Amino acid sequence: MCRMRRFIALLLCSVALPAVGQSPISAVPDLLDFNQPATLGLNLAPGTETARVFTAGDNRYQYSRGAVPVAFNGKLFVQWQAAPDAEQTVRSQVHYAMSVDGRQWSDAIVLAKSSPGVNVSAGGWWVFGDTLVAYINIWPQGETPENGTVEYRTSRDGIRWTAAQPVLDSSGEPLAGAIEPGIGALRDGRLLTALHQPPGLVAKPYFTDDATGRTGWQAGEMLNAPSRDNLSRELEPSWFSRGNEQVMVFRDRDSSYRILAAVSDDRGETWSLPTLSNIPDSRAKANAGNLTADSAYIVNNPSGNRARFPLVVFTSADGYTFDRAWLLRRGAHSIPAPNDLRRKLYPAYSAPKTEVFEGYLYVTYTTENANIDITRVPLNAIESGAE
Repeated sequence: MCRMRRFIALLLCSVALPAVGQSPISAVPDLLDFNQPATLGLNLAPGTETARVFTAGDNRYQYSRGAVPVAFNGKLFVQWQAAPDAEQTVRSQVHYAMSVDGRQWSDAIVLAKSSPGVNVSAGGWWVFGDTLVAYINIWPQGETPENGTVEYRTSRDGIRWTAAQPVLDSSGEPLAGAIEPGIGALRDGRLLTALHQPPGLVAKPYFTDDATGRTGWQAGEMLNAPSRDNLSRELEPSWFSRGNEQVMVFRDRDSSYRILAAVSDDRGETWSLPTLSNIPDSRAKANAGNLTADSAYIVNNPSGNRARFPLVVFTSADGYTFDRAWLLRRGAHSIPAPNDLRRKLYPAYSAPKTEVFEGYLYVTYTTENANIDITRVPLNAIESGAE
């Protein structure tokens, strides 16, 4: 009953999108210098290193999308969607590679193949005990609106995998929608993520108390911001913890070039209306998480326009105010031509995803939608207050 009263209150007070300044997160003013588009006036943190996970080269699979890292059994794994030429194709597959040091990577390994009339995309990872879970989004082609489901495979060595099985919701039915890579655990063990669901693609938080991440998923209650069609204004969520709260950040499809954010104080069951922050973005995927139990980070392309460069990590000691920023990859010295923007052939560092492992923040992303790179930076170099 308390949960229902709280959600009704949210509905009554959230009839319009609040203005910048009422968001649960913010950046300090003048943190970035937009007169320097290649770097935004930022420097690399000491110890920053970049390596290549996958080179398209003459490989049949020239298009790479959605690279997601995870640490398992002392190794790093990266999963991504691979296709011959474009992201939404029935010829796509899900590939992964692994590394013991983050510098040298195995050849691409097929995790999931496409089948007639079906597109597959990377759904990310979860680790419980000695088991690695790989999620795969299944997209039947020709359905309007798009309506996917989620499958999983498990492994204890990262090489041999079980057959794919459906991920189940709290009613025991296959989970409807596409899971957004980035499952994480609250302090009490509850798992939290987000899905894109029909009609169209509507972003919704999801949670489960099943530690394996395979069953029991339930939708959190969140009123999406007003939007012009069947796609929600909020897309591609990720999240971090802030004390007893969880903060979810979103790409803004309405081209404000700012990050949207919502907050939950009841373990992901109800959420505030997503509101605009003053943190710049590029209308592209961002990724958020915790460096420690108290400090948080956001990785994105804070260009303030469509250019997906440079790649930057913001940090906050309290999860409210992001007062530090470091360069991960620099970009071009000017905004690319419109044709290059559409094709992403400029120095684009797209769709970052992250993993904290053995004293480093690892960031994976695609470059020019073809190659996959990984950048790591020492945690002690980027925590808020570090010099």
